[in-house]
Amino acid sequence: MAHIPDGVLSAPILIGGALASAGLLVAALRRLDYDHLPQAAVLSAAFFVSSLISVPLGPSSVHLLLNGLMGLLLGWTAVPALAVALTLQVVFFGHGGLTSLGVNVFNLALPALLCSRILRPLLGGAGPRATFWIGAAAGGLAVLGTALLLVLSLVLSDSAFLPAAQVLALTYVPLAVVETLVSATVLTFLRRVDPDSLPGPEASHV
Repeated sequence: MAHIPDGVLSAPILIGGALASAGLLVAALRRLDYDHLPQAAVLSAAFFVSSLISVPLGPSSVHLLLNGLMGLLLGWTAVPALAVALTLQVVFFGHGGLTSLGVNVFNLALPALLCSRILRPLLGGAGPRATFWIGAAAGGLAVLGTALLLVLSLVLSDSAFLPAAQVLALTYVPLAVVETLVSATVLTFLRRVDPDSLPGPEASHV
């Protein structure tokens, strides 16, 4: 349930999420690296497709998020890439909602940016083994970060959501394990076949 639908969250959370996402988008567009646009398009499409493949788990369903991987590879450019993919999913498939779009973007983009700040600079001189563990850390931490923000979004809207939010948070644990392996494998593969696609030692912090 990374896509919170309309009619769930309170007005203050919806407004706060919209403003926070707008702020991230403005900051991201000011830092936009046009060299990353083709890569951003590919990753945004991958996120778009993977999010459509949901696996039922408990009372909810889960799907790959890829926000940690996107943060590592794109830095700030991950924010508009995620925003575009989420917007298209709302418009074409009704995943999430228009009023909750800002919250959904923020819940995915902030962990991506944190992974970018903490882990992206480490990729510059990393060998295959270190690259694997950096990718694993990004994949797992981003999913858990999104889970935490999802829980906060629900609980701050209405404390009655707490029991359901706790159950939903548990569904993110197996997803974090899968995402850890996927991100680590993709990053290691890129290191071997296309090392130029990975950030170099000059990769700037968020």
